[in-house]
Amino acid sequence: MTHAQFDPTARQTLAVAAVEAKTRKDLSWQQLADSTGLSVAFVTAALLGQHPLPEDAARSVAELLGLDEEAVLLLQTIPTRGSVPGAVPTDPTIYRFHEMLQVYGTTLKALVHEQFGDGIISAINFRLDVRKVADPEGGERAVITLDGKYLPTKPF
Repeated sequence: MTHAQFDPTARQTLAVAAVEAKTRKDLSWQQLADSTGLSVAFVTAALLGQHPLPEDAARSVAELLGLDEEAVLLLQTIPTRGSVPGAVPTDPTIYRFHEMLQVYGTTLKALVHEQFGDGIISAINFRLDVRKVADPEGGERAVITLDGKYLPTKPF
């Protein structure tokens, strides 16, 4: 049976335990994801309390991390989503994404609506990818792909 959470505390506590175990065991997010057959973005988000995992994936990551049966069950529950409490994030990396949306949010909205019409980009039917590429001017660049299904607004 599918279960949902209404208090994020348990998943937040599990996220802390999962990250501590990941660090202690010197595992990467990719290694954890590889054990499930799911994407690294989805498994990372799930372990950080933002998605439920299928039972086999929950068991796989719990085994790698040394988590108990209670954690396996909790990893399968639908969480209360939202990982950034408060109005403006203080973590520098998360803040930069907030800043990008502050600067480019209206531009993205205008371009999406011009190309697709009135509607939204789904965060449910969604894929996320993060890649590191060489910068031709030296150093490295982050290529972040947000791939969401377009859902048109329907008059009623």
